[in-house]
Amino acid sequence: QLQLVESGGGLVQPGGSLRLSCAASGMSLDDLVIGWFRQAPGKEREGVSCISTRDGSMYYTDSVKDRFTISRDNAENTVYLQMNSLKPEDAAVYYCAAGVFGSVQEMCVIGTGFPSWGQGTQVTVSS
Repeated sequence: QLQLVESGGGLVQPGGSLRLSCAASGMSLDDLVIGWFRQAPGKEREGVSCISTRDGSMYYTDSVKDRFTISRDNAENTVYLQMNSLKPEDAAVYYCAAGVFGSVQEMCVIGTGFPSWGQGTQVTVSS
């Protein structure tokens, strides 16, 4: 059974950086799509970035392009989300999720096909 645990959230000033980690246990992340999603109070869940661990293809939602970077550490069985130039509108609970390999963009935008989810980590961007 795949288990995902997020970490790395916290309070950061606008313009600051955080690196979120999604550590997997129970099985390898090979041949999966790993996604980072976020949900702010009163807003719908949004797919932020997803990566295919089969071919490395990636997707970023427009609002985070050139600021966020998704990556995978095979040895650590962990997926990271490096977040730079953070803005107040990036504040949310961030979740990682894992699903069977498919269309990275479609899965990330629609948000379906992810049976495994972490518990979430809070990101607060405020001065």
